[in-house]
Amino acid sequence: MQCKVVIVRKIRSWYMYFAVGVFMTVAMLSGNLQPLLISTQLAPIPPPVFQGNAAKPQIALACNVFWGEEYLPDMLKTLAENNIHITFFIGGSWGKKYPEILKDLASRGHELGNHSYSHPHPNNLSKEKNKEQIIKTEELVADVTGIKTNLYAPPYGEYNNTVLLAAQELEYTTIMWSIDTIDWKRPPPDVIKERVLKKLHNGAIILMHPTAPTAQALPGLITEIQKRGYTITTVSDILQ
Repeated sequence: MQCKVVIVRKIRSWYMYFAVGVFMTVAMLSGNLQPLLISTQLAPIPPPVFQGNAAKPQIALACNVFWGEEYLPDMLKTLAENNIHITFFIGGSWGKKYPEILKDLASRGHELGNHSYSHPHPNNLSKEKNKEQIIKTEELVADVTGIKTNLYAPPYGEYNNTVLLAAQELEYTTIMWSIDTIDWKRPPPDVIKERVLKKLHNGAIILMHPTAPTAQALPGLITEIQKRGYTITTVSDILQ
């Protein structure tokens, strides 16, 4: 009896494979197989951007803002004196707390990016939770300034396929950096300048934060960067 059951199962399996083979053959001959295969392919997930156009002598300053608002006036004064616009990646909860400063950044013509809402570790979140962080900040920035963000700088510089896919589905470009000032450790201003100048290159994205040594280093840093023939601009500009 057991032998008969095994034989019947084998016959059924053979018929199943035979039926699949017939279907595939007919589909190929009728020209319907190719669309079937294409429809099951997944769109590639774009990698994060670490630098801009390497053919142009331009660099971008990318300033992540989740704290340090007391140092922004000095930084903004220096940027205005040099007629420079940069990219500020806004933390949503910070923007909610300081809407007037956020509005001031926009009114001065600086580019606004998205730096999540509560600064979580993105790699620990689901795709939907990552989207929530981006959307909540996007809505806050739009309500305060009328500007829709489309550049995303993940907190801690963390990213994986889930993070990248969340940003992609919301039509954001994920931005990293090629030069890190590590200014959040509050090194002396000269150390910040040295870290930037020794790695300067076309299309560089320079990560910074509003800190006291950053504000102190900025005037001399701008002078040296421009002296070396580079234009300082926004992240969007160097991506073109």
